[in-house]
Amino acid sequence: MLASRCWKSAAAPVYRTLYTLALPFGLLCAAPLTAGAAEPITQTEDSDIATLPPLTPHTIFIEDAVFRHAKDGRVYIVDADAGRLLGTVQAAYNANFVAERNTGALHVAETTWAHGNRGTRYDLLASYDPVKLTLTSDLELPGRALVTSKKTDMSLGANDARIYVGDMSPTNAVHVIDVKTAKTLGTVDIPGCALIFPWGQTGFSSVCADGSLLNVDTSDIHKPVVSHTPSFFAPDRDPVFEHSPEVGADGQVPFISYSGLVYQAALGPNAKVAAPWSIEKAAGLKEASDARAPFDVTWRPGGWQLAALHPIDHRLFVLMHKGTFWTHKVAGTEIWVLDTSTHALLKRIKLAQPSGFLAVTQDAKPLLFTTDDAGDLVIMDAGTGKVVRTMKHLGDSLFLSAAAGE
Repeated sequence: MLASRCWKSAAAPVYRTLYTLALPFGLLCAAPLTAGAAEPITQTEDSDIATLPPLTPHTIFIEDAVFRHAKDGRVYIVDADAGRLLGTVQAAYNANFVAERNTGALHVAETTWAHGNRGTRYDLLASYDPVKLTLTSDLELPGRALVTSKKTDMSLGANDARIYVGDMSPTNAVHVIDVKTAKTLGTVDIPGCALIFPWGQTGFSSVCADGSLLNVDTSDIHKPVVSHTPSFFAPDRDPVFEHSPEVGADGQVPFISYSGLVYQAALGPNAKVAAPWSIEKAAGLKEASDARAPFDVTWRPGGWQLAALHPIDHRLFVLMHKGTFWTHKVAGTEIWVLDTSTHALLKRIKLAQPSGFLAVTQDAKPLLFTTDDAGDLVIMDAGTGKVVRTMKHLGDSLFLSAAAGE
């Protein structure tokens, strides 16, 4: 038996045409279907691609490693003024990323396997259009360091022309990528050293196991010019943090040690490192102990992306907590704001929730960012420390970022 079924909702009439063998229970109205009734006219769906608004000083890129299911890692693009998520790109398995300073074009180094979690491994550098987030290139890399993501495992040169990707197999090395052509220019071995702090258009420095810096000029990638500084810190007593901050590949890096010493470095072919100053002494406290007195409890730096730099006004923001020496990964309960030129403590900002993440925008009215265990992104006025908005549960494992222009 053919039948026509119709029913109404409280909001508005809704009609469906069905072909059934019998009238169902509860049918509200029914009428015979005319044999020659016209088929309903369906509307064709128009496909389009949304576009991102122009980059602003308060656009920030944040990596969510999604540690519980790392295959689904991603990078969020956020409008911090509106507290709005603008877009997302994939960033799988402890990925690294950089954002071009002028356009916001994203480049993500990630790793996949042919059969999901096994088979042939592929290390890739995926590049995305800054307006549509469409894939513009998908370069297969010679390799990359598949470790917990660090900003300094992948860096962008000063003029956005070169990307440096760190590797650790079969030896420590840096792969140099030409951004315009999306091709690997060459590889520089850096045995005994790691991390990438770029300077100028073709150079980078790495931190070495003996406490020195390795400086590499890749103007001629086939004949890189290499130099070493003297050792400036004691790796066995007071290492420096891997996430010591740098802005714009200008070579000005305040290397922060586990005890809170700051070694201001001017990177280049002949890098120079100044005598250290103490964060704790800037606050009127005694200089914190190193590994020779590991159980002394005092204020210390700690976290993952634990510091942020705002060079325009010589501001260094550092996450601090109270603890013993080997608590360098403990989340901060306060942000200390320091002047890198006078070595003075300017402000202490108490956090509502501990954070292992800290970032700052690079404009004249900067915003400051922290996260918490719930995945909230807290946005503050960097001048006052006042919270201006919170993006609730932006992600699961927010722990790396790049601000526009950084």
